[in-house]
Amino acid sequence: MTDLKYTIKDFKSENEVRWCAGCGDFAIINAVQRTMAGMGIPKEKFAVISGIGCSSRFPYYMNTFGFHTIHGRAAAVASGVKSANPDLSVWVISGDGDSLAIGGNHFIHLIRRNINLNLILFNNRIYGLTKGQYSPTSERGFKSKTSPFGTVEDPFIPGQLAIGARGTFFARSIDGNLKLSQSIFEDAAKHQGTSVVEVLQNCVIFNNGIHNAITDPNHRADRQLVLEHGKPMLFGAENEKGLIFDKGRLRVAVIGENGVSADDILVHDAEEVDPTLHMALINMQLPDFPVALGVIRSVAAPVYDVEMEAQIKEVQKTRKVTCVDELLQSGNTWEVTGNNNVSGKKC
Repeated sequence: MTDLKYTIKDFKSENEVRWCAGCGDFAIINAVQRTMAGMGIPKEKFAVISGIGCSSRFPYYMNTFGFHTIHGRAAAVASGVKSANPDLSVWVISGDGDSLAIGGNHFIHLIRRNINLNLILFNNRIYGLTKGQYSPTSERGFKSKTSPFGTVEDPFIPGQLAIGARGTFFARSIDGNLKLSQSIFEDAAKHQGTSVVEVLQNCVIFNNGIHNAITDPNHRADRQLVLEHGKPMLFGAENEKGLIFDKGRLRVAVIGENGVSADDILVHDAEEVDPTLHMALINMQLPDFPVALGVIRSVAAPVYDVEMEAQIKEVQKTRKVTCVDELLQSGNTWEVTGNNNVSGKKC
């Protein structure tokens, strides 16, 4: 970290931003640029890696190093970038189709390895770039160009995949809440290991209003639970509601009713190693529960690139071969000195 003073403008490229007017991607890139400007890291230390999709145009609009890769492979390429350049701050930009369909295997193994980078998953529950097909996060019954009578399959829940892959950091935000997104991105950047941030993002063309039930200003106080580590899990216009455990399950309670007091409300512990409660928070859905936002899980665990670098240094202390030239010249070697064979005829 240095005393560098950047502004958001320092992270904006000169390229014209080609997203549809009103797209949630504008808000997300704004929050990312604000986050990077405040990290005190030289711009040349940032690398933004994307796959394929509307969100994956991201690197063109960032005044940092970047790589627009191929469909589903952003996590794999970013893993190599971070492993080869541990000092870089690596950010993966991907959509629900890019990461959870063709890129699903790379997604879970990135998380399992716990490589020290940040993945932002734009979840608009649709394939936007290819014009409106249903995606791995589209709800059962969703009608689209590829499911005109409604899908007959259940969607992935990104947080479940992250926890199932032994994830150490998972958070959720909404595109329009810049303050919340920036706060989450800052926490993600500080985390040692793979951070996964799901951003509920609106596609104004092919899936407009998909998250309206959560974002509606008239109801969001009752439908959003913004988590903070070490603080009670309260929500509602007056913070009059909260989560309690009842018979081993989460339940919404109203303070002052049925003998429930403020002391009964669960306190959020993002650092608890046991993922049971974190998974329960991820699974909460309307209308029975509010949707959990903020940092849901943030625990310490060995970091792949750190462990790999330490292993290399340890092996280097005792190995006989120290460079590629020595490797090529070791063992049984021979030298070609001419092009004549033993009979005197040329080859």
